[in-house]
Amino acid sequence: MKIVNNLLVLAVMLFGLASCNKKNAEVSDLDKLRNSNNRKTYPAVQMDSAQAINFITKQKVQELLDLSTLYLSGNKDTEIDTVIYSQMESYFNKPDSLTFRRLFHELDSLKVKTVKVNNLEVYKDIHKKDTLDFAKFSVEYFDNKNKSIGVFEKNAQYILQSAPVKFKKEFKFYFLNFYSKPLPKDSTSVEVTK
Repeated sequence: MKIVNNLLVLAVMLFGLASCNKKNAEVSDLDKLRNSNNRKTYPAVQMDSAQAINFITKQKVQELLDLSTLYLSGNKDTEIDTVIYSQMESYFNKPDSLTFRRLFHELDSLKVKTVKVNNLEVYKDIHKKDTLDFAKFSVEYFDNKNKSIGVFEKNAQYILQSAPVKFKKEFKFYFLNFYSKPLPKDSTSVEVTK
């Protein structure tokens, strides 16, 4: 009988010890927040130059398309429309009257209200003796009821111009040609980056 009692006491002690260990292992959400810092909780994201160019290009393409749909939804003759149009021109190195013709025609004819950019890749094309920077991407158009009109493959040519500021090496992003057509077959593609 003593052996059974001793085993029972030992089992209760082991159960108590195990439950104490579990309580110590569990950390409340408040304690997690109190003892965390940004380095541990939110790791810093570092990008190489190709990833940065890809990210910036996608952002610029999306912004330009958003501004285009916003401009087309207005009267095109108000002060805000003028501001939107001048903002769109600032995305181009040398805008002229033909800069937006193809883009506006396509968006207008399909009655596009919103656009989403997907699968953007930047790449370089060597054409004769020049190296040209391009972005290949797909755009999904949506109507005023947010129904998909379709997904279309597009190209844009861009340039990064050096714009140093106070001893820092910085660049400005400009489109040279938006919704451009692919180059003739004698070009060679290099350095495809996702």
